Amino acid sequence: MDGDCPVRAPANPVSGACGPGTPAVDEEVAMPQQGWSDKRERQYERVKDSARDRGVGEERAQEIAARTVNKNRAQAGESREASRTSTQDVSPQHRGGKRSHTGARGRTKAQLYEDARRHGVQGRSSMTKAQLEEALKGG
Repeated sequence: MDGDCPVRAPANPVSGACGPGTPAVDEEVAMPQQGWSDKRERQYERVKDSARDRGVGEERAQEIAARTVNKNRAQAGESREASRTSTQDVSPQHRGGKRSHTGARGRTKAQLYEDARRHGVQGRSSMTKAQLEEALKGG
């Protein structure tokens, strides 16, 4: 495969393709894809920003956002190919809510305390659950 490509455009290890517009082995492919509509681009940015706000690293946030958008595109019939799980499984938004681990009464005191510790809330050790919630809302 690599032998047929010019020196400046090595073959893509996945597709074997080479030439202009084909990402080479060492090139990084940008996450927002050309086939995405403006709506999907906005969705990508929203999901990525939300992940970053939750403390997720930049690369992981991009991955989460791209996977979310691609799954939504597959479920809406906007993609050329889609796996069975992409089209028949639960939507990323619904699945994310199921995994948030916030029960009927919200987060546990231990979870709130841990967040307060990460945010440097003073006096957290003597706070009640309600006080921890309030301190985290304000800061």
